[in-house]
Amino acid sequence: MATATTDLAPGEARPAAVPLRKRVRRLVTQLGPSRMAATILFLIVAILFARLSWQMPLVGDAERALYDARATLMAPHVGQDKRIVMVTYDDETLFNTGIRSPLDRTYLANALANLDQMGPKAIGIDIVFDSPRPDDALLKAQLRAMKTPTWLAYAEQASNPNTIFYEQQKYLESYLAEVTTARTRPTSVLFRTDSDGVIRNWPDRPKNLPPLMANALAPVDPAHANFQGNIRFLVPARVAKGQEEPVFSKIPIDTFAAPMDADTRAAFAEMIRGRYVLIGGNVIDNDQFNTPLSRFTDPITGLHETMIGLEVHAHMLAQQLDKDWSNPLPGPALWVLAVLVVLAGGLTSLIDMRARWVALAFLGQMAFFAAFPFWLQGHHVDTTTLPAFGWAIGWLFGYAGVGTAARTIGSRQRAFAQSALGKYLPADIAAQIMRDPDQLSLHGERRNIYCIFTDLEGFTKLSHATTPETVARLLNEYLDRLSDIVLDHGGTIDKFVGDAVVAFWGAPISRADDGEKAAAAAVAMYQAGEAFRVDLAAEDVPPIGMTRVGLHVGDAIVGNFGGEGRIQYTALGDSMNTASRLESANKSLKTGVLFSAEAAERAGRDDLVPMGRVTLRGRAQPVDVLTPRPDLSPEQRARIAALVAAHAVGDKKAYVTAATALRQEFGKDSSIMFLIERLNETEKGESYVLS
Repeated sequence: MATATTDLAPGEARPAAVPLRKRVRRLVTQLGPSRMAATILFLIVAILFARLSWQMPLVGDAERALYDARATLMAPHVGQDKRIVMVTYDDETLFNTGIRSPLDRTYLANALANLDQMGPKAIGIDIVFDSPRPDDALLKAQLRAMKTPTWLAYAEQASNPNTIFYEQQKYLESYLAEVTTARTRPTSVLFRTDSDGVIRNWPDRPKNLPPLMANALAPVDPAHANFQGNIRFLVPARVAKGQEEPVFSKIPIDTFAAPMDADTRAAFAEMIRGRYVLIGGNVIDNDQFNTPLSRFTDPITGLHETMIGLEVHAHMLAQQLDKDWSNPLPGPALWVLAVLVVLAGGLTSLIDMRARWVALAFLGQMAFFAAFPFWLQGHHVDTTTLPAFGWAIGWLFGYAGVGTAARTIGSRQRAFAQSALGKYLPADIAAQIMRDPDQLSLHGERRNIYCIFTDLEGFTKLSHATTPETVARLLNEYLDRLSDIVLDHGGTIDKFVGDAVVAFWGAPISRADDGEKAAAAAVAMYQAGEAFRVDLAAEDVPPIGMTRVGLHVGDAIVGNFGGEGRIQYTALGDSMNTASRLESANKSLKTGVLFSAEAAERAGRDDLVPMGRVTLRGRAQPVDVLTPRPDLSPEQRARIAALVAAHAVGDKKAYVTAATALRQEFGKDSSIMFLIERLNETEKGESYVLS
């Protein structure tokens, strides 16, 4: 894992960072053959993810989603393309003709007769004539008479089995054979969708099929005659609420199917002359395809819009006319990038520098993974094979694999500390474990324990304002004082977290007086912290705050956890979390020590004062809390307890009387005044929620 050090005070010397090259060399030499082999295998898996993610289940779905985002956000915004016009059968046309399938061919014949005289550059018909109609003779005659280059849709069962069956294909072939001339010829309308049903790329060109419609309508340079890269989908340049000019105009076929005289035909010719005309259906739930643009809602309709096949042909034709071919990413380059990404993750886990530089290195790499694919997409690079999500997984695996190896070495170097039982356990418990080493085996058991958490207010600020040597000396002195108290009172030191001490009573050996000893230790730790503050005042260092202590009793899983190479005797469970929250709650309640009601019942102390019912941060169950106040008289503690009891039962008269008297008596006691304030803000028996 990455090593980051905190920033030091201005002018203060920082320990020299271990060079990255030295950390890598240490990792290689100290890891050992078996762990080295496991790490290398893990990195190989990471490289495979970073290269082959498009072909992997689930991960491939993420890659396609990211590509769709790139294709949509980086799509060119253009005005209406005047080179291409779509003439469509829409639902209104079907209603007017009363014919839904096959489409009315008289309409088509009449429209072709008019369009042929308007001077289009070429006509592409995306309608498959795979079944007979009574008006076939009229359409066939018109198709044979066409003067404009006209291309008729052709499909076959072998390459498109879900669209046409054998008998339909035979009829289509005979139909096309009757109408084929030097001007009227078949064209392939084959599309290829990805496994999620989305069209993203140009299809392949089987040799037994006629030319693809876009290739047939307009000349294509030989180098791209079999182009199978990504389709460049266009979006309108002008998009506003309720207003949009489509990239390609759609004109209902009804416009051209009606009889026209020369003047009428001349009026409509401006929409057709010199343009590529695509004829097909624009019918709801028919010939609709998902594209990368379908993944996101349309800014006008707010829906995930599909695209008719005719419009897909139009986008492909426009791309061909613009010669806007994307450049594929070479396979070797993708392998090199995959290796570099994984290495970057592994080396990042070994960085030894200031925290802000570690964060900057991490954020810089994440920004690269997020932005670089979009940059490539915007610079005419085909990113349909670029493993953007795979890079992120590969980087993460590289980081985790090398970081885990580094931590393994670190755990070996710290192994000597795990044998120092006497520094963590009371003398009698340590002696018992020495007599019975099997107690250090990996196991856990449920025990009822008393948990203490402490925290020293202001120590972080002090550590930033003085030298590391001074910080280490003061921290060791402080932890020695608190550790001695825990051990002297029969407790077990769980861990140190910075300046915090975590300890518990009741395991591995429980005693009848554990509750009393834990409570006494909690008060003694607070008093030791206050004494440390006084002693520290004589030194030339910034002042620190109080030591806050939380005590709770409850069930926890206690035992040795870790592995055969590293064992830690610790406690896990909700009781530990509650004790930690109690320690934190001292700051809000303006107290130094807080006991839960459960711990207070077994504390054997007569100096506890109730501090009301609170809901600790991150907890749902309210907790009644108490604090030791040996500085108050029994009568004063009794009056405070009466105040809390009156609030709990909803006796407003008794509560107001007690609160008024306590305000006068404890006007300068912040914890008592805040107790009254909290009780005023809650109803009968309610808890006060700590933020």
